[in-house]
Amino acid sequence: MMQSRLSLVALALGNFVVGLSILAPVGMLAELASHFGITIGTAGLLISSSAAVVCLSPPLVAWITSRIDRRALLSAMMLWVAMGQAASALAPGYPGLLSIQLAMLAFAGGFTPLAAGAAALLVPEEKGAAAISSILLGWAVAIAAGLPLISLIAPHIGWRATYGLVGTLAAVSFLALLRGLPKGLQGKPIIFATWSKVGRSRDLVLLLLITCLIAIGQYVVIAFAGPLLIQLTNATPGRIATVFALFGGMTLAGNICASRVVQTWGAFKTSAVFMACMVFGVALWAFGAGIYLSMATGAAIWGFGFAAVAAMQQVRLITKAPSLATASVAVNNTAVYLGQTIGAGIGGALFTADRLNAMGFVALAHIAASFGFLWLTRSIPDAPGPGSMRSPSADVA
Repeated sequence: MMQSRLSLVALALGNFVVGLSILAPVGMLAELASHFGITIGTAGLLISSSAAVVCLSPPLVAWITSRIDRRALLSAMMLWVAMGQAASALAPGYPGLLSIQLAMLAFAGGFTPLAAGAAALLVPEEKGAAAISSILLGWAVAIAAGLPLISLIAPHIGWRATYGLVGTLAAVSFLALLRGLPKGLQGKPIIFATWSKVGRSRDLVLLLLITCLIAIGQYVVIAFAGPLLIQLTNATPGRIATVFALFGGMTLAGNICASRVVQTWGAFKTSAVFMACMVFGVALWAFGAGIYLSMATGAAIWGFGFAAVAAMQQVRLITKAPSLATASVAVNNTAVYLGQTIGAGIGGALFTADRLNAMGFVALAHIAASFGFLWLTRSIPDAPGPGSMRSPSADVA
């Protein structure tokens, strides 16, 4: 029991480091743009390109490495992150930094789904979902605490030192994985045929479209939140960090609230209520652009709805087709990063064109559209069938 707990802690720490590695540019876009003498939109390529790599690489990495011992594989991924962040801290120019980050994530971007699968192998089947939730908490903490800290310290110590700190955390995580994970931990081979069945289900495709639209709307604004707050409200690093902290903290609060009310309300009603929070929060940001209090409050309400809706999306995917849960949840993860790629690209173009006020309304349009598509999925049953709540990442299909 103690060994499995140590393993789960090591996996959660690794997930935190990977999340922080992906989110780091969001917290220091202004510093990167200023140092390299490039526009915020160009610096934003670190976000959109990284999301594109993480969107595409996990299935390929999982396929190629499906028969490799999970302790060796996950430890190697974290060592690669440590090396990548150290190299990033020494990058001589922006093209070099971008290349290093993309090479790092091409391999390490598959850490989260593989770590979730490893977690499910470490515990009895009935505890698989709880184990996976504990691993995913690492990403939540990266949003709630890691991103605000980066946005606060990067202006003071510089982007090189910030990458160095993340690299140090990755090195610690590498040692924790070597110590915490047992040898001989093997995943199951990938069966790609299962994925095609997901694409033939109207309801599953609609749910995946909702996920993608939410991610697009989110990253049009969130990827550039720091520079937006500086340009529109003359925000200090402390005020920017406060907005990120409000957004991240409320994501945790929303997730907890959703987990408690879903048993009574059902997944569809819970999704609808928290998605309404997202729409209201984004609208408050868009219509209050230029007013710090309005934008900060909007970010908090937006965050409160976001994590809850994301969790309900996975619940509804599993409920709709329990036998396809592994594949549908994996594709849902890809939809998130695809949306982030598109959203960050749109946001970068709008920022470069100095359409700062329009960014909030573009985000609002995508979130509102996702609300419309949610209504089309109202016929999906809320009550899970037998076995539908089995850990979706216990194997990789």
